[in-house]
Amino acid sequence: MFDNLKEDIESIKMRDPAARSTLEIFLTYPGFYAILFHRSNHYFWKHGFKLLARVGSNLSRFITGIEIHPGAQIGRRVFIDHGMGVVIGETAEIADDVLIYQGVVLGGTSTNKGKRHPTVEKGVIIGAGAKVMGNIVIGEYSKIGTGAVVLKDVPPESTCVGVPGRIVKSKRPHEVDLDHNKLPDPVAEVIESILEHQRMIDKEIELLYDKNKICLTDNEDKTCPYEEVFKK
Repeated sequence: MFDNLKEDIESIKMRDPAARSTLEIFLTYPGFYAILFHRSNHYFWKHGFKLLARVGSNLSRFITGIEIHPGAQIGRRVFIDHGMGVVIGETAEIADDVLIYQGVVLGGTSTNKGKRHPTVEKGVIIGAGAKVMGNIVIGEYSKIGTGAVVLKDVPPESTCVGVPGRIVKSKRPHEVDLDHNKLPDPVAEVIESILEHQRMIDKEIELLYDKNKICLTDNEDKTCPYEEVFKK
């Protein structure tokens, strides 16, 4: 138990530049307490004291603002930074060294009693407000961008952004990367591609007008025999 506490504190120091001391982490970090409460609640859940486990998880939510179902499986050195609004469902599985930010939901998309929540593999980073839904797998050392909605499996070492989530980068490095502002934006890239295509069309139309000696002014009749122009 004490080894787990020491690992948790060291992992927080490594991944949060605002952490200044062990005492500060122990007294003020809700994510640290949420994991601590969950370990005892999960123990009660596995040993048949399910009501006691649910009461404990609700008490933890009241204190920390983080809701973790006691049935969820959480590995070592998992850090929930800030944490307010985080929800982790009953059949979710979180491996070691995962970093989760505030507002993240690991939710279910089925009413079946079986596995219906995500599996998050080792070293994954999940940005603030991301929603990871259903019985899917987030491959190890992947990164989920802020506000992403992930409904399908994410390959290992990938970066996933957008609504719905799209893979925009593969083979990302394993070190902790907190630069969420530098993630690619596939929607913006598509819009820019459309605008660039429109600019090219405008230039081609101008060349056609110039070639056929057509001059359009504000006072000119807007009707133009385009068919005759292009026949030339």
